[in-house]
Amino acid sequence: MTDEPPVWDGAGPLHPQVQAIVDADPGDAEPSDLLARRGAYAAIADRLGGTPPAVAAVADDRVGAVGVRVYRPLPEAEAIAGVIVYAHGGGWQLGDLNGFDRVAHALCAASGHHVVSVDYRLAPEHRFPAARDDVLDVVDWAGGAGADAYGWDGRRLVVAGDSAGAQLAVVAARERPGPICAQVLAYPALDATLSGASYTRFASGPMLTRAAMARLWRDYRGDEDPRHPHLSPLLATAHGGTPPTCIVLASHDVLRDDGLTYAGRLRAAGVTVEVRDYAGMVHGFLRWAGAVDAAGTALAAMGAFAARELART
Repeated sequence: MTDEPPVWDGAGPLHPQVQAIVDADPGDAEPSDLLARRGAYAAIADRLGGTPPAVAAVADDRVGAVGVRVYRPLPEAEAIAGVIVYAHGGGWQLGDLNGFDRVAHALCAASGHHVVSVDYRLAPEHRFPAARDDVLDVVDWAGGAGADAYGWDGRRLVVAGDSAGAQLAVVAARERPGPICAQVLAYPALDATLSGASYTRFASGPMLTRAAMARLWRDYRGDEDPRHPHLSPLLATAHGGTPPTCIVLASHDVLRDDGLTYAGRLRAAGVTVEVRDYAGMVHGFLRWAGAVDAAGTALAAMGAFAARELART
């Protein structure tokens, strides 16, 4: 049994901490220039991320052409250390290692396990399947050469991510069912057809809009069929064999139904699922731990879930 909180219906006001952020940056005047969007996305994490919790060490490395950042847990946890491979959010188009450095610190500290953050190639310069391939390469490395180099147990591996990164984590778990013992997902984007009711309910945001998601999906998938299971794992015909899963949701999020529907389909397939649903939150809140208390709570829950599943492996 877990202390899984209730699932909210998306009603009610935003949390005051979130409302203040939305008022300052409503997300409806996104820069048209890609470099400007990337800069603005990074600036939000710098402004709202807060002080990262302590870990033992951080090192930048490369897996072939893919940059990674490796976080080592504090010494008291090292005897049992597995590894969490983390794919960042940003609509497959934004985000980098620095912008998710605080998130990775928090997961490492909360779980007591290594974290490998993946600097996968971004769209539209690199369309599908570039990001998928990069994450799979890092998962393979984490189970082999990375374990040899850094000392974690490569047989004890979790995939994790938020938003677009959560989609990449789900695809990795489908492609590498053997070594992956759990997946930890925050507000995942799992349906490139945009068919969930929350795409209508929160079409105008706050923060993330339906129009923005439609553009991000187009820029990532290119000419690929949006129903391809490596784009829309929610639409896959079978979910059996999926590892235990933690899903973090935000109540006021255009992607909300992707996560809720996925949880239901996993449970129907006999998969253990823990849903952490945060009232008054919006898409992206995980990066705001310096300003939004629920971000720290969610990151702690994600790390704790990963630790429990790794302890069973």
